[in-house]
This record gives sequence, structure tokens and C-alpha cells, in this order.
Amino acid sequence: MKVNRNRTFYYIKEGVTSIFNHSLMSFASICIIVAFLVIMGSFILLAVNINALIGELENDNVILAYVHENVSDADALSLGSKLRAIPNVASVQFITREEAFEKFMGRYDDEDRFKDIDASVFRHRYAIYVEDVALIADTQQELRYVPELATINANLAIARALVNLRNVVRWVSVIIVAILLSISLFIMSNTIKLATYERREEIAIMKMVGATNSFIRWPFVVEGFILGVTGSLIAYFVLFGLYGVVSGRVLELEAGLFQLVMFSNVSVLLFILFTGIGFGVGVGGSGLALNRYLKV
Repeated sequence: MKVNRNRTFYYIKEGVTSIFNHSLMSFASICIIVAFLVIMGSFILLAVNINALIGELENDNVILAYVHENVSDADALSLGSKLRAIPNVASVQFITREEAFEKFMGRYDDEDRFKDIDASVFRHRYAIYVEDVALIADTQQELRYVPELATINANLAIARALVNLRNVVRWVSVIIVAILLSISLFIMSNTIKLATYERREEIAIMKMVGATNSFIRWPFVVEGFILGVTGSLIAYFVLFGLYGVVSGRVLELEAGLFQLVMFSNVSVLLFILFTGIGFGVGVGGSGLALNRYLKV
């Protein structure tokens, strides 16, 4: 047990010492990890905000269902529970004919044009919000089977456009992140190979005196772990600061058109993703780069 503990301390000491002895290569490795993760994280945040914007547009794309004129006020009001039971219906809002009349009149400054019109010419209606806008056509079809409803209006063209836009953003996000990850792994692998190449004589000597592959490998794994996790943590806090600056600028615009997603909503996911990639690139890259020099 004591031997294992001493060996663990040795691996850690050698890994940390190697970082400082090869400070330039260590700095380059950390910079590459930071640059990649900041770029990837920025694109992820951009994709998250675009998806949030699409979600808001989807929520505004409602179905308007008009109640038959011969349906009483009480029956029209109680119809809401029936509509909520329809699949894909998230919520419904009952709009009385009086509310519809007031909303109509509010669109015009010259109310005298409609002085002979009252609320009786309007019908009770429901604004129906769906859970998945991709299924809005199916929901519209289900609503047609409700006998109390006279007309169901849904903007299917906008719904299809939103669904297509959401799918494009999703696939473009996956493709770009995959490309960035591949480029980063390639650069990191070559950087670690260069660092290992500088120490090839040290590895060869250790092999000649009888050191096992695992004994040689572990200090490099520790070094890669430290570099990878350090780079990922730096990248996380850099991205946090940059996103805070961008969010502040957006708030200063006071446009009120769109509000960025709060960083706290994705902070845990980004932290896990960053540390996982940093660990994988650091440890995996170090281990793979050593294989060539351990075959002596």
C-alpha cells in the first residue's frame, strides 16, 4: 500500500515537474485547448440562443378556433377542458366576443367608422398553443372533429418554416462542433507528439534500464490531465466573462426584441462538456503520443 502511494506521488511529481521543465510546450497545449473550447462554446451558446428565439416564435404561432354562434356562453367557456385533452395542445386561452371586439377597435384611431358595430358581430374564440409546432397540422385536424368549433385557423406555412429552420440550426450546430473538435484533436495530438519527441531519449533510457510501459506512461498521463483540465477551466471562465459582456451590451440596446439565454441555464452542461473534453484530449492525447516511443 505504501509502495503504491509513493508511486502515485512520484507520478504526480514527475507530471508537474515536466510541465514546468517544458513550459513553452505546456503553454502552447493549454492555449490550443482554451482557443478550441472558447470557439466551440461560443458557437454552442449562439445555437442555444437561436433555438430559444425559434421557440419564442413557435409559441407565438397559435391556432385560432372560432366557436359556433349557436353555442351558449356557458358551453363555449366549458369547451376549454375538452380542447386541453387533445394531443399536442399545451394550453388554451378563451377570448370572449367582447374581448375580440375591444381588440379589433383598438387597432383603429377613428372609432366612428365602426359606431354601428357591437360585440354581437364577433364570435367567442380560443387561442390554442401547441407543444410541438411540427405537429400543428395534425392538431388542426383533430380540432375539426370538435362540433362546437366553426372555423380553425392555423398558419401552416410559418409553422413549416420554423420547423425547417430549427432542424437546419440543429444539424449545422452538430456539423460545426464536430469539425472544430476534429481540428482541435488533430492540433493537440501533433502538439503532444512534438513534446514527446523532445523527450524521446529520456523515454528510451528509461526503457533500457527496465522501466515498464505503465511506469513511463503515468507521468505523461498526469501531465496531460493537468494541462487538459487547466485549459478547460480557463476556457470556461473566459467564455463566462465574454458572454457576460455580450449580454450586457444586448441589454444596453434596450430593444426588447430578444433577450439572451442566461448563462446559468447552460453553465452546468458547459462545465461538464469542457472538463470532459479537456480530460479526454489531455489524457488521451498523451497516451496515444507515447505509443510510438514505448515500442522499443
